[in-house]
Amino acid sequence: MTKKRALILFFILLLLIIAVVFIVPVHYQYYPPRNNSGTFFIKLNDGNKLACVKLEGRAAVKKCVPVIFLQGGPGGPVYTRNIEALRPLADSGFDVYLYDQLGCGFSSRLKNIRGYTVQRHVDDLQELIQFTGSPQVFLIGQSWGALLASAYAGQHSSDIKGIVLTSPGPLMPANNQLALLPAPDSLGLRSPQFTNRQGKDKTYTVRARVVEFFARTFGIKLASDNEMDAFANQLNFEMSRSTLCDQRNLQEAEGGSGYYSMIRTARDFAICRNMRTGLDQVDVPVLILRGACDGIPWGFVTEYQKYYKNSRLLIAENAGHAIATEQPRFYISAIYSFLQSCNAR
Repeated sequence: MTKKRALILFFILLLLIIAVVFIVPVHYQYYPPRNNSGTFFIKLNDGNKLACVKLEGRAAVKKCVPVIFLQGGPGGPVYTRNIEALRPLADSGFDVYLYDQLGCGFSSRLKNIRGYTVQRHVDDLQELIQFTGSPQVFLIGQSWGALLASAYAGQHSSDIKGIVLTSPGPLMPANNQLALLPAPDSLGLRSPQFTNRQGKDKTYTVRARVVEFFARTFGIKLASDNEMDAFANQLNFEMSRSTLCDQRNLQEAEGGSGYYSMIRTARDFAICRNMRTGLDQVDVPVLILRGACDGIPWGFVTEYQKYYKNSRLLIAENAGHAIATEQPRFYISAIYSFLQSCNAR
């Protein structure tokens, strides 16, 4: 083969690689989003919309303080399983709001993905709280939702009656030295069978890695929301294995994930307003729930105990990161008892 012919073949191969990576979309397995029956929309000040679900509190035992559930992610929508897990609170009289945070589910997607920041999610939550018409609310934050609840509490603690933090991730910017802190033997903590890394390795393609690089580094969308949201749905399903102690509890996947919201909000973690700021001034009751085999290092939980002066920690036996999935009775009983005690104050 001549040098000229080899060069031509090289450039043809290079063009094919570029076409595959940058031009040809990848089709991922389809996961249906939840049935949006009962979903309503709140128009935000900038014209975007949040898709919300309200579980109406039973009138006979109506409670005056509503509950807002903050889903994990970032970019994770309200799942049907969350609605069903929290329905007993509505049966007990609490109005419960769940919503697709901006950039996922049925909520608006931003044209400029640089707009997905922690502060943006805080501001959107404030608009939702104002929509409820209640001077105070309870916040239940799952995983990333616990970070969002804390970021909000540090800025608007007067809006909050009490906070439940379930399987909280590290306060941002993360103090990674805490990952090395061993848990007390008395807690009986253990590692899950699977890790997030295994789910990522199974799902990521070259194209997905290139798209992520451009999204994180330059705020550029090389692929459509539809394509990358489908990728995120598959990724989240594979990573959900790491949230369980027992793989027999793995649930069917649902759609609605928001890829660019996930990537850009996570990028903001390193530069966002320090989530610890103002937490030492928060005097509302805080309940922290953690599964015995949650994969998040124990040390990160200790920061919540440090900054929230009025906090209590409960360990869910035989549960991982998804406590509501593996220990639903423990989950709802602990939360209901906490809300009742806050109402009695």
